[in-house]
Amino acid sequence: MPYISFTYKKLIAGLALLVLLVLPQYTHAQLLTSPESKTEETKFPTDSLNRRTPRGTVNGFIKAMADQNYIRASQFLQLKRSWRKNSQRLRIVQSFQRLLDQGGDMAPTALLSDKYEGNPDDVLEENSDLVGTIIIDDKEITLYVVNTALEGQPPLWQFSAETVAEISATTSDEDTLLNNILPNYLKNKKLGGVPIGHWIAVVVIVLVSYLIAWALVALMGLIIRATWKKTREEEEWLLVRAMGLPIRLCIALWLFVAVSQYAGISIIVRQRFSAITFVIGIVAFLILLWRLSDIVSDYTKNRMTLRNRISAISVILFLKRMAKAAIVIIGFITILGAIGLDVTTWFAALGIGGIALALGAQKTMENFVGSVTLIADQPIRVGDFCKVGEITGTVESIGMRSTRIRTNRRTVVTVPNGSFSSNNIENYAHRDRFLFDPVLEFRMETTPDQLRYLLVEIRTLLYSHTSINPEPAKVRFTGLTASAYKVEIMAYIEAVNLDASQEVQEDLLLRILDIVAQSGTDFAFPSQTLYMARDKGTDEDKTTATNDIVKQWREANELHLPSFTPEHIEKLKGSVKFPPEGSAVGREDGKTV
Repeated sequence: MPYISFTYKKLIAGLALLVLLVLPQYTHAQLLTSPESKTEETKFPTDSLNRRTPRGTVNGFIKAMADQNYIRASQFLQLKRSWRKNSQRLRIVQSFQRLLDQGGDMAPTALLSDKYEGNPDDVLEENSDLVGTIIIDDKEITLYVVNTALEGQPPLWQFSAETVAEISATTSDEDTLLNNILPNYLKNKKLGGVPIGHWIAVVVIVLVSYLIAWALVALMGLIIRATWKKTREEEEWLLVRAMGLPIRLCIALWLFVAVSQYAGISIIVRQRFSAITFVIGIVAFLILLWRLSDIVSDYTKNRMTLRNRISAISVILFLKRMAKAAIVIIGFITILGAIGLDVTTWFAALGIGGIALALGAQKTMENFVGSVTLIADQPIRVGDFCKVGEITGTVESIGMRSTRIRTNRRTVVTVPNGSFSSNNIENYAHRDRFLFDPVLEFRMETTPDQLRYLLVEIRTLLYSHTSINPEPAKVRFTGLTASAYKVEIMAYIEAVNLDASQEVQEDLLLRILDIVAQSGTDFAFPSQTLYMARDKGTDEDKTTATNDIVKQWREANELHLPSFTPEHIEKLKGSVKFPPEGSAVGREDGKTV
């Protein structure tokens, strides 16, 4: 059968694991049991010695020994017929107490099952629980309690006959170290069934253990700071300091448990202090979590400040407060469970309260989750120009509940983060290029060579312009309408912002107007539009000149249709300066200010 140790040394060394294991014992049952499916636990008549559960048996046995009522204490043992005489009862119980004082260990009250059926999660046989160990002269005795009731009878937990047999067969004439050094008057005078010297020794061991732990942690801090260069930075040193008090408490607890057991402090005293030591261990773990939450939040805030993500700070502060509230609530309930109170109803109340809170604050939680999504995914930042649904404007702030947008009309629109994050968000601030895609329609009188001229010259303009990315830069004759020839342009303007892109777009359109005028044709008017102006028609001279130019391109094999050669595109790059010559904001390098 696998051996499970409940020694205090392992309890303190595995403190964090134990806390995580204690919590699920209460939460697991609450999560799996719904109000509808929960069956009523069978109630049994009260036992006069409170032996219905393993916890009641151990506590009752310790209390009987403290009262020096050894006959009553023997009733917590499963005795053979030959051991039922009073003399045998006294011998076995006193031997049991002496062995526990010398090298025994009992599980803390919080880890003892208070259920009729015992602990169902251990690996032991049914109706059997491990509650402690005794180590004497390299001999180990495991202490079991078993349900000795007959089937159908109320449970009756007692120390098993095997345990009692090993206790009865083990003799130890040596006295404890503490009893050997205490004067007689401190041993003979008793308080709570324990020599008063043991109580004084406990106080001394507590003080000495804490002083030694304080000195060890201080020494470790000096060594770490001297050998680990990163700790000389404030952030790293704060992390080391945050662990100082929890580690100090754990070391002090370990020293107290080890020294008190080695010195032979009475099991009655140690068992009474077991709940206190367990609670202090839990508090140490909670203090560590509390301090780590401060450090993580401060570190994250500093990082967000450096990255200019001010809107994330409010979320960080909210999460910090939520984490601390959870630490306090769960820690409080865990401590209540550690001192022996039934906290199942507390977790049930938390579950019901959580459901009520979730229903009542559904929109608030939706907005909070939306704000976390905005901070995590960063589809927008403060100062970005964006479009959310039908709202277009500049983001002014991202809060815990809503986001404020300043529209082009200078009004402020407040959008709840829940609906904000669920909408399609178009962020104009992240554009690296701006699309230039006008559709030009030319008169039906335009000749094919004039169209060729327009296609070549407009494409030349795009390849030549310093603010146009030539890949892709497309100019295509895409079709005929009832009243026009349709030419579509698609290119990307390279600019730092929308204003700069509009300046380039304006320059391109003006240059296209010049090219159209030079070609001798004109833009088409919609067929349904009536205008009374005199139609000048097409310019015959310019039309003839345009036709001659295209003819020369053909004869010289330089008609760049349907596409330009890469060599010609490279030759054209940057030959059209922007801003144009004569502009008041022009620069020698031709780049946009």
